Amino acid sequence: MINKEFVRERLLLINSFLQELHDLASLDKDSFISQKRNAAAAESFLRRTLEAIFDIGRHILAKSGYMDLSTEYKSIAKGLGEIGIINKELSKKLAQMAGYRNRLVHLYNLISDEELYNIITSDLKDIEDFVSAIKKYISN
Repeated sequence: MINKEFVRERLLLINSFLQELHDLASLDKDSFISQKRNAAAAESFLRRTLEAIFDIGRHILAKSGYMDLSTEYKSIAKGLGEIGIINKELSKKLAQMAGYRNRLVHLYNLISDEELYNIITSDLKDIEDFVSAIKKYISN
C-alpha cells in the first residue's frame, strides 16, 4: 500500500525547492553567474528535487508490485509511464532528468553555471507537471 504521507512530504519538499529555483531563475543571466553561490544553490536545489522525485517514483512502483522497475532512476521514469502514473511524454522527460541527476552527482565538475541557469529558466515546468500528476494519482 502506498504511504500517502511519505509522498505528500516529498511533494512539499519539491514545491519548496521549486520556489527557490524559481527565485534563482528570476535573476538575469549575468546576475546569476556573477555570484557563485547562485549556481551552487541551483545545483543543490535541483539535485534534491530530483532525488525527491525518484524517491516518490521508487516508492509508488515498489508498493504497486513493480519492484523490478524501481531499482534504477531511468527505469523508475519508464515504469511510472508504463503503469500510467505519468504520461509517456513526461516519462521520457523524467528519464532525461534521471540522466541529469547522474551528471549532477558524478560529473558535477562538467556542469557550467550557464547550463544550470538554462535549466532553471526553461525546464522547471516538467517538474511541476510531475507534481501535478502525483497529486492526482494519490487523490484517487
